Amino acid sequence: MLSHSAAEQNNEMDLKMPAAEAIEGNLGGDIEVAVCTSEEPPASQSPPEEPRKWMWAVIFLCFFGFMASIKPGEPFITPYLLSTEKNFTRQQVTNEITPVLTYSYMAVLVPAFLLTDFLRYKPVLVIQAISQVVIWLLLLLGTSLLQMQFMEFFYGVTMACRVAYSSYIFSLVSPSLYQRVASYSRSSVLLGVFASSVLGQLFISVGQTSYNTLSAISLGFVSFGLLLSLCLPWPKRSLFFNKACKQEHREVATRAGTKAELYKMNPKEDELAAAGSASHWKDSVFVQMLMELRTVVKRPDMRLWSLWWIFNSTGYYLVLFYVHILWSKVYPATENKNVYNGAVEAASTLLSALTSFVAGFVKIRWNIWSELVIGVITAVQAGLLLLMGTTDNIWACYVAYVLFRSFYQFLVPIATFQIASSLTKELCALVFGINTFLGTILKSIINLIFSDKRGLAMDVHSQFLVYFVYFTLLTVIYFTSAGVVIFRHFRNQPKRQAITQQSKCTELSQVVPEVEPLSNGKNAKT
Repeated sequence: MLSHSAAEQNNEMDLKMPAAEAIEGNLGGDIEVAVCTSEEPPASQSPPEEPRKWMWAVIFLCFFGFMASIKPGEPFITPYLLSTEKNFTRQQVTNEITPVLTYSYMAVLVPAFLLTDFLRYKPVLVIQAISQVVIWLLLLLGTSLLQMQFMEFFYGVTMACRVAYSSYIFSLVSPSLYQRVASYSRSSVLLGVFASSVLGQLFISVGQTSYNTLSAISLGFVSFGLLLSLCLPWPKRSLFFNKACKQEHREVATRAGTKAELYKMNPKEDELAAAGSASHWKDSVFVQMLMELRTVVKRPDMRLWSLWWIFNSTGYYLVLFYVHILWSKVYPATENKNVYNGAVEAASTLLSALTSFVAGFVKIRWNIWSELVIGVITAVQAGLLLLMGTTDNIWACYVAYVLFRSFYQFLVPIATFQIASSLTKELCALVFGINTFLGTILKSIINLIFSDKRGLAMDVHSQFLVYFVYFTLLTVIYFTSAGVVIFRHFRNQPKRQAITQQSKCTELSQVVPEVEPLSNGKNAKT
């Protein structure tokens, strides 16, 4: 049910960060907040002890990211809820418990995004760690439906707060080190997700551990993560609200020393300053970014990849939220050791990381072939969803899920680069934040209509058929758009060639002809 969806969010964020790097190579996810470059000197100008300081801070934060990802019981939450230890029905898990996650994430996402920047990361990371502890306490001790719904609510909180980890690490180093620390943070989370899945599977299959004991082990790991979050250093800058806090403090100190003299020279100065401060918000970074969005949405490539991010990620995360329920229905294992959720998640993590890495080396003319590539991959994903929704073979279900995730992760770094490469870090963060929020709204609408008890309350197989139809419609739209783009390109190609040839002829005609002297003293053209 929940599985690695939260980890996916975090990993995608790590990709979106430094807009200038050909970002990504990691597992998916959602808002990437870039950190301001501030007035910090380049790494080459730092004093000798400075590199050592940021190095230990980055190492500690990566260790925190690794440990925060270690939750061996996470791939087995759905089997745990359906087991005799909790004894919830599949209908309750599908239509009453799981939908709360999407609603919670939508409600908390925007406040978490803004508070992350305003509070400078650490408090939000602490809130995330506390929410993790609450999740596993509720899973371990809770018995009622309402308690499990609260568990899903706090899962949404942790997913929304993961933006703090993704952006925190960039506040520790100068811009020249962004690419390196992005790979460090991404790798630490990936390694944590993989280790967590393998560890959980070993506990279940080899140690024959009960789900209750596995939840207690997970509670121990997240409690340790909470202690680590309390030890994190407090950054001195952030993206929007604290971009130049050091400089502002210096300016405040300077103004304080001269304020009395200025007042004596012009008693109305304070009144004028107060009037000006009323409109100062218009000059803030955040408002300026909103103003720039008007020009961003006019670019075809930006629209295409933003729409892909909104619509395809919506379907992707809905599959991740409900696939464990599907597995439990396709193969209702009577013994814990026959549940292989952890192994499948570990395999999908590795393959997704590999496809993300390969995507960084794909070189094609994206302005022409983007729609076609997206259409082909979306069509394959639709076929995999149809297989998952109709097969009775659990291994076919496993393989289809692994491939489905991998195809999505192949496009994540490409979309990230296409959106972020031409934007400032601040605008990049805002664009990804808006895309993620719109995708979350769409997820909530689909959940409310098809999954929720108050809607159609479909069973999980019917939901996967809905997802198949959803991806099929997207495929038709992408192929239609691809046909239009390719037709226009080849139709206009002769015109472009004629213009190019004409410009060359014009350049040649402007060359002054060479002359050579004759024996009679006159000149002749060569």
